[in-house]
Parts: sequence; C-alpha cells; structure tokens
Amino acid sequence: METYAALRRRRMVRSFEDRPVEAAILERVVDAGLRGPSAGHTQAIELLVLTAAADRAAFWEAETDGAWRDAHPGHARTRRAPAIVLPLTGPRPYLERYSAPDKAGSGLAAEEAWPLPYWWFDAGAAVMAVLLAAADEGLAALLMGVFRGEPALRARFGYPEHLRPAGALLLGWPGGGEVASPSLARGRRPAAERIHAGRYGSPAAGTGGDGAGGDGTGGDGAGGD
Repeated sequence: METYAALRRRRMVRSFEDRPVEAAILERVVDAGLRGPSAGHTQAIELLVLTAAADRAAFWEAETDGAWRDAHPGHARTRRAPAIVLPLTGPRPYLERYSAPDKAGSGLAAEEAWPLPYWWFDAGAAVMAVLLAAADEGLAALLMGVFRGEPALRARFGYPEHLRPAGALLLGWPGGGEVASPSLARGRRPAAERIHAGRYGSPAAGTGGDGAGGDGTGGDGAGGD
C-alpha cells in the first residue's frame, strides 16, 4: 500500500476479532515503531508487546474495573484485541544523550532546559509509524490512554521507573458491531483552516478555501478517529 493510501485508511477501531495476528505480520508492524525520528539518535523509545492471554488480561485488569466494564459493555469487543503494544519513554535517556561530548553544547543536559520534551514527541512518531504499518497490513488499531493502574502494570511487566507508557496500541483484525466514537460528530476541520501559507490565516494553494478533498479523507471520512 502506498503511504498516502495508508494515511487515508488509518482510523481508530474499537472492535476486534478474537483471533491472533500472525507473528510475521506483528513483527513487521512493531518494527515500524522503531523507524520514527529520534532526537539526537537517542533511540530511547522501547516497545512492550503483550500477546499472551494472561498478560492482556492483566493489562485490562489494571486499566479498568468491574464497574466500568459493566457500564461499557461494548468495550468487550475492544478487549478482544490480540496484541497490546506499550510505547515506553522518559527523559532520562535523552538527558544522558545530551550530556555526551557531541551534544553538551546544546545545554539540554537538564530536563527543565528542554523547550519541548522530545521523549514524548519521539513516542508519538513511533505510535504513528505503528498505526500506518498496521493500516498497510490491513490490521485494525486503536491508540488509547493509560490513565490508571500504572503501578500495577510496572509491577507485572517489569519496566524500569524512568520509563512510562505513552498510551497503549491495540492491534488485531477488525471485528463487527463497532460503535463509532461520538467525537466523530465534530467532523473534520477544513484543510484551509489548518494549513497556512506564509502567514497564519492565509490558506495554502490547493486547499480550495473550503478544504474539500484537502484533508486526506478521500471524501468518505476514512482515516477518522
């Protein structure tokens, strides 16, 4: 699949089939997460892949509770995802890298010196690479936040204190019965409102002034979240 086709296809899916992803496919998709940009070539983004049923159950036990699951029965289709990938990141590897002789002049050896925490930026790039690779393979994918249960996750899976998950990626084959996110009712902002040429507020050429066809959706909303 061409890159632009993968971008149009990419969307967040909340219903998965209860069947595994072939190891070779999953390996390719996860490896794509290591192909994103890396500040200082730090290469600090690490990916924790959970495919064993017991590991996935432990993840969901940490992230949800019985009352929440009872209140969101449709989420059972989401929890069928056969693979969960936690992109792990944190400042320490970046501070160490920017303390090295070739980077010492940057003044970024202290966390507060960074105008933008690139460990999160790099994690986001890794996530997008995985999402595009999943689309290329015909897989369904969902990025969700890790909002609770992190101590339990750390205890269960043993990742070090200086790393935190930048969300969780669910991967698998698309299932039926999905309920679309209510956020999609917001629609897509026109490209002419989001791409500026030369000066903020000046629409770029080719956006048509109204964004028709300019947001990469192919006119059918594909790629929406």
